[in-house]
Amino acid sequence: MVDEEKKLGNTQESITDTVELSQDMENEATSVEVGSTEAEVSATEESDVEPVAAETELVVEEAESIEADDDAAEADGGANYRKMVGELVKQLESVKLQLDERSTQYMRIAADFDNFRKRTQKEKEDLEQQVKCNTVIELLPVVDNFERARSQIKPQTDSEMNIHKSYQGVYKDLVERLKRIGVAPMRSEGKEFDPNLHEAVMREATAEFPEGTVMTELVRDYMLGERVLRHAMVKVAAPSESGGDSDETPQEASEG
Repeated sequence: MVDEEKKLGNTQESITDTVELSQDMENEATSVEVGSTEAEVSATEESDVEPVAAETELVVEEAESIEADDDAAEADGGANYRKMVGELVKQLESVKLQLDERSTQYMRIAADFDNFRKRTQKEKEDLEQQVKCNTVIELLPVVDNFERARSQIKPQTDSEMNIHKSYQGVYKDLVERLKRIGVAPMRSEGKEFDPNLHEAVMREATAEFPEGTVMTELVRDYMLGERVLRHAMVKVAAPSESGGDSDETPQEASEG
């Protein structure tokens, strides 16, 4: 690049010298005496113009050579620039593909983790519910004993009444605490027999209730939310004209 600038400077100096020489020639031609012959003037002009024309042509050739070199350098620079841009575009596309792959992996991992979290939460809730159910089931016989005592014991004296009220207070407190955690008894008497809630231990022919109606609840059933903790043991009404045995279960009647 420095050599080209030097060549261009030399060319400009040559052109400047040529222009000055031309001006000097014009001034000399003007100063020629009017009385000179045409032959003398013509010979003087030809001898001076020929070197100037040759030098001018040389300067033009050098300028064209320098311009051609500049065009070649510019062409090489453009090719290198296009090559560099192409490489950068390829790198950008590669990075974009890697980003898409990482994004897909991240979304898949996030979905798997969300499913794992939901599954773990459900298993935890199921385990807590199962532990609660098992605990309440163990306490239900205590509730049954309190209810039997209330229905069978008839206090006669003040001291007996005080004792009766004392354990009945304990019974009420226990029932209230069970209600707070969602335990509730089901009233089955007078309702239609449901194998999902009831366990028929007796049948009795009667005209007082429609067939398949729960006549008596022998052991109460309890539920925790929507889950059955214990099925009720009941006596079910049978048609009066059947003449069936009072302790016959619905299954035994159907088999008979």
